Amino acid sequence: MLSGFLHCNIYTAIMKKIAKLATLLLTITAPVWAQTSKHAQMEKRIINPWGWQDERSYVQAVEAKHVESTLYISGQTAISDDGISSNDDMKTQLIKALQNLETVISKAGYKPGGIVRLNIYTTSTSELLSNFKIFQDWAVRNGVKQALTLLEVKSLFETLKVELEATVVK
Repeated sequence: MLSGFLHCNIYTAIMKKIAKLATLLLTITAPVWAQTSKHAQMEKRIINPWGWQDERSYVQAVEAKHVESTLYISGQTAISDDGISSNDDMKTQLIKALQNLETVISKAGYKPGGIVRLNIYTTSTSELLSNFKIFQDWAVRNGVKQALTLLEVKSLFETLKVELEATVVK
């Protein structure tokens, strides 16, 4: 009986020491775990081997580091909140397409400055380029520096003239 009692006391003493040791280890390592569990802030690095593209509101490449998440946005056009395609001119359609793009970005919890890639589809490059200052001003206002591809296509949905397809990171 005495030997069982001694074993129980020894077991209890060992368990108390293990608990103290575990508490000490947690006290020491918890701050380290807290630091490593924090997400690093997303960084964008712009790669421009030349300077000529700077006045055209795009960059040659964007490297995104420490990305928390990525948003792939379908082409945004000048479609009303009721789903009606615009019959307006290029300038008006471009403004509405940019507004719709911003709406999708913000509803998803992102910011326009996180755009890393933008594809622009248009039915008339000449009409778009004569209104390109609208896009450039929007890009500057929102801190957008993205890789960009501009394509002229035969047609877009219904009466649409411009479509903006984006990839956004945060």
